[in-house]
Amino acid sequence: MTLAVVDALREKHREFFTGFWTLLISVSLSFIAGIYLGSVNDVLLLIPGLMVLVTPSINMRGAIAGILTSRLSSSMHLGAFEVEFGRNTELGDNLRASLILTVIISAALAVFGKIICMGTGTPVIGIAEMIIISVISGTLAGILVTVVGVLVSIVCYRKFWDLDMVGAPAVTTLGDIVTLPFLVMTALLVTGLPFAGKAVLGCIVLAMLLWAVISFKRGTRTMMDVLREGLPLLLPLSLLGITAGVLYTNQLDALISAAAVLILISPFMNGCGSIGGILTSRIGTEMHMGMIDPVLFPQKTVLKHFGENYIYAVIFLPLMGAISHYAALLLGITTPGLLLMVLLSLAAGLLVVTAMNLLGYYTAVITYRRGFDPDNFGVPVVTSSIDLIGATCLLAVMMLLL
Repeated sequence: MTLAVVDALREKHREFFTGFWTLLISVSLSFIAGIYLGSVNDVLLLIPGLMVLVTPSINMRGAIAGILTSRLSSSMHLGAFEVEFGRNTELGDNLRASLILTVIISAALAVFGKIICMGTGTPVIGIAEMIIISVISGTLAGILVTVVGVLVSIVCYRKFWDLDMVGAPAVTTLGDIVTLPFLVMTALLVTGLPFAGKAVLGCIVLAMLLWAVISFKRGTRTMMDVLREGLPLLLPLSLLGITAGVLYTNQLDALISAAAVLILISPFMNGCGSIGGILTSRIGTEMHMGMIDPVLFPQKTVLKHFGENYIYAVIFLPLMGAISHYAALLLGITTPGLLLMVLLSLAAGLLVVTAMNLLGYYTAVITYRRGFDPDNFGVPVVTSSIDLIGATCLLAVMMLLL
């Protein structure tokens, strides 16, 4: 065996285990959000419509930061990345665009959520409260996730690590952990305030929205590229997360009666989304570098990526179900049992990973062929679609097994 072949095998194994350890850490940490969600089920019942915002809020944090890390990864591979935060720098402009997206999308989530709840007859709080809760909690969580995404990118750049294998899992995991507590605490604060307090917060939110709109119009070329491609993509994709939130809300009584499933939701979505995020980031980078052609039938390299995703899934999905069961026992909340939780996670997860493989690949193919940057589309499409696909698969398998 030649030295070149040995080096290639080592590189392949290094990439696989980089993804493995990243997923292990991200899934483990996402149980913090899952356990928190299971422990605040009374708040979800107390504030009508709050569950509708849970899924899309978590998803959009990861999607926006995922765009950032994916674009920065491609710039590293192309030799255009520098640790500079000024205007007209790759890092600085992408960072500003991420913050603008966060504010605008947070407001849109509240408006869309209110409209869909009214259309489906789902109980929900007032539109002003929805917007204040969504924008304030989303912006605070978004700033934290974005800053961490930038720090991860800088570390990967200086350590010569592949950001494609680290970026998406890191930011989606942090999005899971910080978004839900910010959302719940902000909701409790806002709904408990008198009218004058809500008016003050409303003025702050209005100022944030005006800043986002003005910054949008005065953005640099890089910022405009991100915003012009990101907003038309994320706005409709947010509807998928809201629809998933409505599905969970309408099944909230069943979820609370088997509360271990509430614990499972966050690591399940995070794990499957991170697997899909790794895939789409790698494919986007490899298309930029000419290593993969945007063709109808996936090439051998892509099929290997698919296979690695199934290996990840078979390892992590049963583990998620088992940990959710034992976490429920420790918290003293209901669980359908170890075997059923493992089967639920594995069966629903394999369906979702299959969908993520196909969706991630063909999203990159279609966007690349149409002259768009796959980095702006791959992670948001995967992480947003997983909300609805994941919720549908998880609830369908839950009804079959439980």
